[in-house]
Parts: sequence; structure tokens; C-alpha cells
Amino acid sequence: MDTKKNLTLLCDYYELTMGNGYFKHGIGERIVYFDVFYRNNPDNGGYAIAAGLEQVIDYIENLKFTEEDIEFLASKGCFDPQFLEYLRNFKFTGDIWAIPEGTVVFPGEPLMTVRAPAIQAQFIETFVLMMINHQSLIATKASRLARAAKGRAISEFGSRRAQGADAAMLGARAAYIGGCGSTACTIVDRDYGVPSTGTMAHSWVQMFDTEYEAFKTYCEIYPNNATLLVDTFNVIESGVPNAIKAFKEVLLPRGITKCAVRIDSGDITYLTKKVRKMLDEAGLTECKIVISNSLDEYIIRELIRQGAEVDAFGVGERLITAKSDPVFGGVYKLCAVENADGEILPKIKISENVGKITTPHFKKLYRLRDKKTGKAEADLLCVYDETVDDTKPIELFDPDHTWKRKTLTDYTATLLQERIYENGKLVYTLPTIEEIRKHCAEEIEGMWDEVRRFTNPHNYYVDLSQKLWDIKHAMIAEHRKIK
Repeated sequence: MDTKKNLTLLCDYYELTMGNGYFKHGIGERIVYFDVFYRNNPDNGGYAIAAGLEQVIDYIENLKFTEEDIEFLASKGCFDPQFLEYLRNFKFTGDIWAIPEGTVVFPGEPLMTVRAPAIQAQFIETFVLMMINHQSLIATKASRLARAAKGRAISEFGSRRAQGADAAMLGARAAYIGGCGSTACTIVDRDYGVPSTGTMAHSWVQMFDTEYEAFKTYCEIYPNNATLLVDTFNVIESGVPNAIKAFKEVLLPRGITKCAVRIDSGDITYLTKKVRKMLDEAGLTECKIVISNSLDEYIIRELIRQGAEVDAFGVGERLITAKSDPVFGGVYKLCAVENADGEILPKIKISENVGKITTPHFKKLYRLRDKKTGKAEADLLCVYDETVDDTKPIELFDPDHTWKRKTLTDYTATLLQERIYENGKLVYTLPTIEEIRKHCAEEIEGMWDEVRRFTNPHNYYVDLSQKLWDIKHAMIAEHRKIK
């Protein structure tokens, strides 16, 4: 993302018209609460990975309306001059709580809660959703790929298929958080510290008179990072034999045994088995086999099941675009307002579509983990003034089927959201990309296998406290009575 470019007007127009309306109606400074949450896990999976918070913080820290912005809005002819003057001095002064990047999350949970004057809270909606939706989607996809690979390395190869520069860069960042080990995108190494890596293109091989000459030259230039693309012509008949010859003539005399071949097409299982045998018979037992070519988690899992001899994967378009399910679906919904006395009043959105009924109020989110196993058992949404005492048993119930109940006794309760902004001041220490990645791996490990499986995963429960459930259903009943 180009942080030097003024992105203030990267917003939905209605955020400005509503802000203008709030201002003229005298409610622009009223304190409101918005939740960011999503409704369904990508790819029908059992979980998602939160990502994108760092870019939201960067945006808020640099948020201001320039004179050029003000002049443009004035030209639209629909904004009150006093409102435009208000925008000239615009600054975020509210509070934000968020779930840290790399955390496993579930539908209906507030990934972020914004408490701020109405104009401010409304205005940041688009950018907040854009960052969290995109990076959470890619981080989740990367997590699925990493689990499918069963410890084998995965490199993100998707820049040229991404929908724009920011999608390539931030997608690579999110992929690293989710479990990829490197990226082909060089600028992401410089700007975000994600290790960049690369091999060669078919054009390198085509530029030389012979395939062998191309391989030999590459090994001479990059003896410590020699990965040769062996499928330009024929993997078995020419590619691998020429690679073996180049390795033996250039690398082995220098004592270098670290090398690799990459296959980008063909019957991967068959080819890798043949290639592994050829390499081993040539004494190149340390030579790795890397594959690419439109991979996803299902193909990777099937290749491993079939016994393909693969050491690493390069995954491009199906990762960087989350091709199988490319929309995360996060939303930004009002959940409460404050009156003049500071009393917090819950707000709810009712819909004929049950899945679109929101959970009202300013809330806390706890994760309940079994003390013996360390595994997460459930998450619990409470009203902001409730506290879970994990020294006492707690009874949980299914919010939709309330007769389904479970009591936890030996557990820990941890608040998932952390304070990010207080009265407009950043109070959160941003973790490094390595810390986020490590946290993500630990989070995945803390989930039961049933939640992590690709097909028909266990439905992880996000329960409501009795108090919150009562408030929500009383508001639904009141709405029905009014209707």
C-alpha cells in the first residue's frame, strides 16, 4: 500500500453524505459503537485468520482532509460549508478494540469494535473493511494451504495474477502470516520483512542455444541458490538429465549439494516420483523438488496422498485471489449508541434473513480453553459490563438451540480484543511480522483437529451470555410487537 498517497477519499460516498447529514442534524458528535464481523468462513472451512489491523492503524494515523479534498467535495454542491470546515480539521478521537492479527476467529465475532463520534465512526468504515476483509481472506487461505502441505514449504507466487499492486503486496503479507514461508514479490521483503525468493522463467532456458547451457550458466551465477526449471521441453528426457549434468559439473566440485529442480506442468505425482529416483541414482539425494502450476489445498493434499515426491510448493493465483471463495464478507454494523448521560443503548438490525440479524450492544469476547489440553472449547460474547470468572464453572448454550448446553469447569477465559486506540491516541504496540506469524501458528495448534479439517468441519460455538441473549431476543420481540 502506498502510504505516501493521501487515501482519505478512498471511502464510500455515502459515508460523507451521512456525515454531512449527522452534522446538520446536530448528532455528528454523538458517541456510537460499530462492530466489524463476518458471517461465514471461507471455503466452508471451520475458522478464519484475522489480519489487516496494521494497515488500519496506518490509515488512521495518516487520516486528514487536504485542501484539494475539500475543494473537490465543495464542487459536488451538496455539502454544508460548515461541514467542510469541520472536515478541514478532521481527526480520529475515538476508541478502538480489535482482535490481534494472526488470531483464529469465527463468524459473528467482533474482529474490531469502534467507539467514536458518529461522523468519525461512519467515515472509516470502507477502509477498515477493505483491509480486514482482504488480508483475513488471504491469511485464511494460506493457513489451509500450509496445513495441506504437512510441513513442506510454501512460497506465495501470485503477484502477476493479483488484482492490483496493493492486492499483491498486502496479499503476500497476509499469506506469510497464514503460514507461507516466502514470497516471489520483492517489494514485500523490503517493506514488510517477508522473505523473497525466486527461481527462473522458461524464457531463461529459451534464451540459450541449449537447455544444458542455460542450466550450467545459472548454476555458475547462482551456485548457492540453484533451482532449475526442468519442464521447458521434456522433464524426464532432457530437463532432469541436463540439470543433473549442470549440478555435477558446477556445484559438486565446489562442495555445494544444496540445489533444486522445479516442475510447473504435467502429471506431478508421476513426474516427481521419476525425478526423485533419477536424482537419487545420480547421488543428488539433497536436491529438492519444487512444484507449481495452479495449486490449491485440495490438489496439494491429494498429491501428498498419492505419494508425490515434493519438498516445496509455489502457489500463485488460487492463493493471491482466494479463487475458490474470493469474498470474505466482513460487515460494519452499528451495535450501540450513548445518550447524553453516557448510558449505552443497544441497537439491533432485524432481517427476514435470520443470518443478518445482528447481535446488539457493546460487547466483550472471551475464548475459553481447556486447561489440560490447551485447546479452545468455545468463545463467549458478553455485554461489556460482564466478567467471566474462570475459577467457577460456566454453563454455555447454543444461541440458536438453547436446549443444547455444556458446562466447563477446568478452563481459562481470555479476552480476545485488545485496546488499540484510546481517545484518538494509539496505545497498542504493533507486533513484528514474525511475531504475528508465530502467534498464528500457535492459534492453529490450539484448535481441535475437528475444527481444522477441510470437509465438514466441527461447528465451533460462539455462544452468548444469558444477559446478552436476553437483550437480543427482547429487542427482536419488541420489533415484532411494533410491526
